[in-house]
Amino acid sequence: MDSWVRFNTQSQGKERVLRAAQYACMLLGYTLHKSSVATDLQRTISELEAHMSLTRKLLRLGNSVEALQAAKTTIHLSDSVLRLCLTIGHLNRAMYFACDNVVWAGKIGIISKLDQQKWSHRSFRYYLFALILNVTRDVYELCLLLDCEDCYRSTKSPLSTSPSSAILADQLSSSSSSSSIPVTPTPAVMWVWLRKRIHQIGTVLYNNPPLLLDLLKNGCDIFIPLDKLGIYQTGPGFVGTCGLLSSVLSIVTMLHPWLKLKP
Repeated sequence: MDSWVRFNTQSQGKERVLRAAQYACMLLGYTLHKSSVATDLQRTISELEAHMSLTRKLLRLGNSVEALQAAKTTIHLSDSVLRLCLTIGHLNRAMYFACDNVVWAGKIGIISKLDQQKWSHRSFRYYLFALILNVTRDVYELCLLLDCEDCYRSTKSPLSTSPSSAILADQLSSSSSSSSIPVTPTPAVMWVWLRKRIHQIGTVLYNNPPLLLDLLKNGCDIFIPLDKLGIYQTGPGFVGTCGLLSSVLSIVTMLHPWLKLKP
């Protein structure tokens, strides 16, 4: 199994490049359609996109084995949240690739009379579940980093708090200590606190490029199955943009392995 995983890894770079080209064709086809360009050119772009999609399915043969191998590794993680999200996410990816392989076999005629629409929807459902778990993992990692930064700041300078934070803390303590007259923080103080929190999240993500790239990639990818399943339809232009952006981010993480979020 290890030798197969090593062999399969060599084709992932080609698959990522083809994925970027496929969604670039989707975006280009949408742009040509909006600009009322010749129908023949639109048909050529559409056929090229279909051929790239079929080639990608061929390159993804056997990816289920790699996903199962990854699940065997993450099931031993000490963090229960990461263990749950990553393991179930890898299992969903394995089912997604398996269904995708069935769709490929139906498209090239190996499996005759296959309901390709049904199996395609089934694969996208597994893909959506895997992405939801990946986003959950990213948010959990972000919360851990924010908690660590809060603890570091409180340990480093426990007496140096901003005026807005002090006012908000005083108002909250007053509301908890006074049972007869509840006090609600003013909107101005809440807005200052919200801006500070957003700035803190941006700083944490800026200082952790692997988490930032993974969150952006999963955030872009999640619109693809949502559109394909009809849950939240955004159109080929938006889907093509999201797919192209996530593909470029994936290529970047393959070129620079330190940018890949671990485990």
